Amino acid sequence: MNSAVEFIVSALILLGALFALLGSVGLARLPDFFTRLHGPTKATTLGVGAMVLASALYFTATRDGVSLHEIAVMLFLFITAPVSAHLLAKAALHRQTDKEDETH
Repeated sequence: MNSAVEFIVSALILLGALFALLGSVGLARLPDFFTRLHGPTKATTLGVGAMVLASALYFTATRDGVSLHEIAVMLFLFITAPVSAHLLAKAALHRQTDKEDETH
């Protein structure tokens, strides 16, 4: 495998891990439900997407052909995460959850 590909894969894994960590910290530290909802749906989705892209690049570089399984997983993740966050937010609004409620 080319050293440039190794560097790109390593950088994507580190970037993905950083975003996943930031999303997890946001989930634990933000004060209420609505702000806490952004951590896993925004940063963590981007982090997992970067790691899956690194996996696709690695397996494409080391094996014959293009690795499309990881791309399918990434597309599914990018489609389902915003939809689930939207449904959670609508359920919270339906239950009339206040923005200032402590949801610890």
